[in-house]
Amino acid sequence: MGRYFEEFAIGERVEAPSRSIAVADIDGFAALTGDVNRLHVDDDFARTQGFRERIAHGALVLSVALGMAWQTGILEDTTRAFREIETWKFTSPVYPGDVLSLVVEVTALKPYPRLRSGTVSFLATVTNDRGETVCGGTLHLLMVMQIGRAHV
Repeated sequence: MGRYFEEFAIGERVEAPSRSIAVADIDGFAALTGDVNRLHVDDDFARTQGFRERIAHGALVLSVALGMAWQTGILEDTTRAFREIETWKFTSPVYPGDVLSLVVEVTALKPYPRLRSGTVSFLATVTNDRGETVCGGTLHLLMVMQIGRAHV
């Protein structure tokens, strides 16, 4: 079970389990989305553009980060809605074999008692195994309040 709105505190930090990005992840994402930009599927072309090899799609990295956040367990069964991504920036390329880490910090809490929920804002930072920040921004999730729990 995840955490309820009232169980979060501003300034609290949570680290997610790390995850490696594989060529198969990039190729699968290209096939799934239809985004076959050669930067993502052609190593030789990517090199001509200044990269050492193909790079992961930004949307893939964001999606993986959201999955990593889920893996912390704090969102399980207490997340009502993913409301907004704010000021997300991609700052370094992600290559096959990179191991990504995610840290989220609670930056704001906004209760909606009438909805028996509240918005928790998380500043998310994704880094690679070289210590470089690859992307980050603020995620706003609508979380269940304890008073909103169904009584069985």
